[in-house]
Amino acid sequence: MRERTKNIIALCLMAGGLVALIAGILRGEAADVLRKATMICLECIGIG
Repeated sequence: MRERTKNIIALCLMAGGLVALIAGILRGEAADVLRKATMICLECIGIG
């Protein structure tokens, strides 16, 4: 593949990832993931 084609593909993938990230934040999924991660950590320590 040519370098220009690789750059276009990389840019499209990054843009898609950014759109997915923003959509997740707007839907409130970031808070949900943080809450789940906190519960898992507290369970591992033994205080949850």
